[in-house]
Amino acid sequence: MKTVVVVPTYNEALNVQPLTEALLALQVPDHEIHVLVVDDHSPDGTWQIVEKMAQSNPHVHLLHRTTNRGRGLAGIEGFKWALKAGADRVVEMDADFSHHPKFVPDLLAALQAGADVASGSRFVNGGSDEDRGASRQIITKMAGIYIRVLLDLPLKDASSGFRAYKRHVLEAIELDRFISTGPSIVQEVFFRSRQKGFIIKEVPISFLDRKLGETKLNVKTLFKVLGTVFQLRVLQIKGELFQNEPSRKSTQRA
Repeated sequence: MKTVVVVPTYNEALNVQPLTEALLALQVPDHEIHVLVVDDHSPDGTWQIVEKMAQSNPHVHLLHRTTNRGRGLAGIEGFKWALKAGADRVVEMDADFSHHPKFVPDLLAALQAGADVASGSRFVNGGSDEDRGASRQIITKMAGIYIRVLLDLPLKDASSGFRAYKRHVLEAIELDRFISTGPSIVQEVFFRSRQKGFIIKEVPISFLDRKLGETKLNVKTLFKVLGTVFQLRVLQIKGELFQNEPSRKSTQRA
């Protein structure tokens, strides 16, 4: 089973090497782990670190992007790369250790147990989000309510960007029709997977605030995400989300 872990990065020079090494050290039965770092030409040299690692390790890969940059576009290009490389399973996660590699086996196990998409969740039983300030936690929960209601996502953690997918999910959700160029890709993948009827299972994780580097999230980015979520709802109402509308829905929680 070829599993590609897609890690979009921008200015993660302090984190990218230890994260990649931790991922490659995972022992997951029947899975051959590869790490793809999708870097948007980080000025701190993140891509150069990965390029050097890739020269000595055939399981490390770099997708160095210098144009049309953005979190959403990087994610889409990463998914396409993984599919072209023959991935059976694709994991997507942040590079700052807020998504800890130790939870990757749990996500892959959920796929093995029948889920099409496994999502790391802070808010199901066993999950936690205790490392951030109260104001950030409140903003996350309020944004989550907006997203869940508008997109009809029966998920506890609708903002989680730590997911694992079976290959057929990414083949079916029409990556070329995505409208997200930024972090709203997290919600768009959920929404399109849900509309296609795929089984989404939430798996408990402990979310930790980054220790090294700077967060990319700010008020402007948050409002852009919420605006794109609204656009997705409009596309659904107009029947323009997919070329062919799905016929079933199924979502499960851990």
